Amino acid sequence: MMLLKTSLRSFFAHKGRMALSLIAVVLSVAFVSGTLVFSNTATSTFDKLFAATASDVAVQPPKPAEDEEQQAAVRPPTVPVAVAGQVASVPGVKQAVGQVMVENATLVNPATNKLVGPTSGAPTMLGNWTETPRTPVTITSGHAPHGAGELVLDADTAKKAKLGLGDKVRVENSGGKHDFTIAGIATFTTTNPGAALGFLDTPTAQQVLLGEAAYTSVEAFGDGSRGNDQLKADTVAKVGGGYQVKTAAEQKEESTKQIGSGLDFMKYAMLGFAFVSAIVGGFLIINTFSMLVAQRTREIGLLRAIGGSRRQVNRSVLVEALILGVLGSTLGVAAGLGVAVGLIKLMNAIGMDLKAADLQIGPDVFVAGYALGIVVTLVAAWVPARRASRISPMAALRDHGTPAEAKANLVRTVVGLLLTAGGGALLVLGGQSEKAATGGQYLGLGVVLTLVGFVVLGPLLASAVVRVLGAVLPTVFGPSGKLAQRNAMRNPRRTGATAAALMIGLALVIASSVFSSSAVTSASAQIDKSVGVDYIIQGGRTEVTPEMLDIVRRTPGIDHVTTQKFFPAKLRLPDGQSAKNDLTAVPSAFFGSDFRPSLDSGAAASIEQGSLGIGAVFAKDHNLKVGDRVTVDYGKGRTQTLPVGAVFAKGELFGDGSFVAMDTMAQVVPAAEQPPVWTFFAKASAGTDVARTLTALQDGLKEYPQLVVKDQAGYKELVQSQINTLLYLIYGLVALSITVAVLGVVNTLALSVVERTREIGLLRAIGLSRRQLRRMIRLESVVIAVFGAVLGSGLGLAWGVTVQRVLRDQGLGTLSVPTVTIAVTLVSSVVIGLVAALVPAFRAGRMNVLSAIATD
Repeated sequence: MMLLKTSLRSFFAHKGRMALSLIAVVLSVAFVSGTLVFSNTATSTFDKLFAATASDVAVQPPKPAEDEEQQAAVRPPTVPVAVAGQVASVPGVKQAVGQVMVENATLVNPATNKLVGPTSGAPTMLGNWTETPRTPVTITSGHAPHGAGELVLDADTAKKAKLGLGDKVRVENSGGKHDFTIAGIATFTTTNPGAALGFLDTPTAQQVLLGEAAYTSVEAFGDGSRGNDQLKADTVAKVGGGYQVKTAAEQKEESTKQIGSGLDFMKYAMLGFAFVSAIVGGFLIINTFSMLVAQRTREIGLLRAIGGSRRQVNRSVLVEALILGVLGSTLGVAAGLGVAVGLIKLMNAIGMDLKAADLQIGPDVFVAGYALGIVVTLVAAWVPARRASRISPMAALRDHGTPAEAKANLVRTVVGLLLTAGGGALLVLGGQSEKAATGGQYLGLGVVLTLVGFVVLGPLLASAVVRVLGAVLPTVFGPSGKLAQRNAMRNPRRTGATAAALMIGLALVIASSVFSSSAVTSASAQIDKSVGVDYIIQGGRTEVTPEMLDIVRRTPGIDHVTTQKFFPAKLRLPDGQSAKNDLTAVPSAFFGSDFRPSLDSGAAASIEQGSLGIGAVFAKDHNLKVGDRVTVDYGKGRTQTLPVGAVFAKGELFGDGSFVAMDTMAQVVPAAEQPPVWTFFAKASAGTDVARTLTALQDGLKEYPQLVVKDQAGYKELVQSQINTLLYLIYGLVALSITVAVLGVVNTLALSVVERTREIGLLRAIGLSRRQLRRMIRLESVVIAVFGAVLGSGLGLAWGVTVQRVLRDQGLGTLSVPTVTIAVTLVSSVVIGLVAALVPAFRAGRMNVLSAIATD
């Protein structure tokens, strides 16, 4: 009890000095708990939707084979109309409804030629209007669709697209353009996850969306006399085993799994950065308690002198840390609700519709939040607590203060060098590895070891690097600069820990920048080297139709159009084994003026003559060479034996897929069963103004807003924007750890000002002005921040270069070091140092000289 009272008294006596450490804990815990609340809320929203709308038993088409999945994405598999009658006759079935529903349809507002519905994320779904016991929407204005020209649109989509009753909407698919009038507006009966829904009457939906009188599923609703499992068994017995028959629970599980994969990626990425921030916060806590222990040397010595044991002293410091952890975790969990609301608003902005009022705060939020906050705080405080327990009773008779630590001890140096050298060796091995998977494993372990090694070596590096970095300060800033340099070097352990927090965040920034810069440069280099076409046209979510191709062909200035078709094929190798490989069927002119691939062996022209082109990695993995005969399995029993005619070089724009001529493929695959075109290319005629022709292309295709039309320069910009989107997300997440690191610098300076109160008073007494004193503290802060930035830049460069080497055969063939980003990082570190020193420098300048000198 006495120990608790002592710890509480000490904690609240130094509450101001604990404040920034508390903020670090709060931020880390808030990010973790907020992510979990968001994830739980999103999952619960979808669970409610699936539970509220799923039928008791659903009869779905047979699961398509792997080689039919792409075709199924465009031409959905169906069940015959007669199946609905069979299901309706099953005992216990109250209602059986034939449903037509296709995903990723294209809805266009003909008045503006703009897409209706989300352009990314959630799907646009079109189907037939049916009345069921669990319909997801109800018509709130207008009426249900009747006849071939009417459509019902969901209220959320109508509002976003500014459409209402009587407005026109166009449906575009492989069957052509279909114009409809909005006859009704339907409102969701549960939370809309962001999808756009459109409904036609059943005959029209079958004709327009399927091209046949069939259903995509039959939904059965029981009368309550039998359980769903029994209904399923009876339904299977009635319709036969050729269909997929699923209960409501199975439908929910499948839907949750599909949605969960996307949410899980976001969840774990954010949790990863939250834990990085927690580690950074750990350095702040270590510094806080180390300095508090040093400032209480006499107090602890007196405690030991009157009978306090080492264990009691140790526990006293750890109890203070526990109080900090519990308080920070409590505030962090509360702040996490705000983070969750922010994430929900972010997701709503990109198309998902979640309600902040439906926040799901489960036990996992509290367990994870308190576990993180308390464990990190106690672990970080353990070293200072152990150091405090070693203070002898004689320390009470000496002046207190931080003992000078001119250099790190031998053990620390040896361990740090071994870790850093081992991590560096792993990074080299990763960069030299032939296989990306193996290289990635070396990379991951190398990153951990080099990071830990730099942290352990921090005090040793602080003594050496700060001496170099601060060498110019005495010359430029006189006494203030000299004092700042010596203050930063006075306690290398503290300087190293403070800089390490900043180092981690900046290392992640630099490594991400090297990756993104290399990705953009590599893509641009590959386009310049290999792509001869002038325009790239992508179909987005829907297939490219013959009408679109005709418009491009008829555009003035276009010489020819090049298409490609993708198969998820299987290749039977000469040794009898099979291997999956993406197969692309291309026209005869593809490997001429349109594309110029680099080859390891063979000739690209041989593909036009009936041979197979394969990637170098695939060839090496399966011991293939030019002349070997490979059997291509297109699916549905259609096979073709072809000789290998070309082996593409590693890192080619085409990846590691295989290529075959369209004429060769057409010999065994009928036109009706060939996959659709998703992307195609166009070549400008000789002497044509490429920019003017691009404008003509875009004007000609303006009725198809789902198409993305780019010239080579525009396509490079598109690639860069996609990579930058990911990069900015990483920057945003890393900003959390950098914020915590900045708090660490502020905390270190603030506590060091308190620790050096008498020293500051003496400096003022012998003539150091307030302006010089503040400059001294600012320069000390800048030196520490630049030291952290230099270490972070070095680590980040090593990590980024290794990432490029590991992925050199996956499209990152060109290394690009973003010198501007590195320069900005170093300049930013100076700004960080100046900002961090504002409050400590102001407080130091306001000290009363006589009171400071008299401080005990």
